[in-house]
Parts: sequence; C-alpha cells; structure tokens
Amino acid sequence: MKKTEIKIFEASNHLIKELSDELVRYFKTLNKSQKYITVALSGGNTPKEMFKYLAENYSEDKIWNSVKFFWGDERCVPPDSSESNFGEAERLFFSRLKSSKLHIFRVQGEDNPEQEAERYSALINKNVDTENGLPKFHLVLLGIGEDGHTASIFPDQISLFNSDKICAVAVHPKTGQKRITLTGKVINNSTNIIVMAAGKSKSKILKKIVFSKNKKYPAAHLKPVSGNLFWFADESAASELFTE
Repeated sequence: MKKTEIKIFEASNHLIKELSDELVRYFKTLNKSQKYITVALSGGNTPKEMFKYLAENYSEDKIWNSVKFFWGDERCVPPDSSESNFGEAERLFFSRLKSSKLHIFRVQGEDNPEQEAERYSALINKNVDTENGLPKFHLVLLGIGEDGHTASIFPDQISLFNSDKICAVAVHPKTGQKRITLTGKVINNSTNIIVMAAGKSKSKILKKIVFSKNKKYPAAHLKPVSGNLFWFADESAASELFTE
C-alpha cells in the first residue's frame, strides 16, 4: 500500500541520525529477501552529513556488500571535481567503508552528456529489476531546491517528469551547466522515495509543495505509482507547514 508521510525532527543532526539508522535497518530487513538492494543517491549538504554519519557509525557493516549504488542525478564534471556528487560520496563515505565488494555505478560526468545519459540508462536497465516496464529502485534519495527542483529536474524542464527515457540531460537554468538526471517516471516507479529538507531556506518551498496542487514545482510531481513517499525535514524547514 502506498503512503505519504512527513517526518519532522528538532534539528538537522537529529534528522541525519534517524534517517541513517532507519536506512540501515531497512537495508538489513530487505536483504533477508533480496540479494541486492538498489539505491539512487543524491548530492547536496544534507546527504553529505548523512554520508559522514554512516561512515562513522557503520563503516564495518557488511550490509554495504549487498547495496548497488546509483545516482539520481550528477553534474557533468569529472569525478575529482568538488561539484561531483560521486566525488563527495567517495570522499566522505565509500573510501571509509571496510568492504571490498562495493557495487558503485557512477555517472561518468566527464563524458559526452547525451551519450552518457544513454549509457547510464542501459546500465540501470541491466542492474535494476523492472516493473511497469521501468526500472524499480528499492530507494531513491532526493533533495529539494528553493526553486522546487528535485534530482536535476528544474521548473523550466518539468517535462522530464513525463519523459519515457530512464535518464536525460538537464540544464541548470542559471549556470547553463549540463546534468544527467533520472526522469520522473523512473523516480515515481520506486518502492520508496525519501526527500530530505533541512534549514529555514527550504521552509517556503516545502509548504508550497507539500500542501499545494500547483504543479509548476517539479517536486510537487513526486507521486509513487505503488510505493511510498517520505519527507524528512528539520523544524526549520518545516516551520511554515502548519501556519496560515
């Protein structure tokens, strides 16, 4: 049964701890019936803190041997760039794990964007189970921008939520930087979607998306076909949710 739930935490560090602990518990439960767990990761400040917490508290856990790591989006930059989502995950998380059997499928942001979107789509098709004719991740982790974007689906490219592709090339509306992103149909086909929001700067857009039916914001189009949608927010980000 699909459900939507908002979880609010006193501060961002509480959000990070509870989310991280819950993820590990979920992976271990799922691992009893699944050989591999497929996860699409996000970039951003909150995921960085999550990576640090997981590395500090679960670096020796064997559950990581059973997780296939993908990315919900990636900037078209080399992996050693400070803007690379993979690069940050590698530095803060993967490099600190004791496992020698990690399954990491990075977006090759240094390559031709259009060709890489096709290559990465084929890679996902090969390694992620399908349902409804689309890949079905066990979990997609997302953030939310102050403009309402999620993954790298921006308000002026909202058609990517209805694309029949698995991955597509997106363009940041201000910088013109190209990015590779999962499309909306794939995201909404996931078993679980978790959206992280921390800080006062996210409060206005979070209220508009959670309670508004205005579809000009990409994150308002998060509607799992048969899975669950969880919003993880700290009190600062959630401060306007219950005000007039």
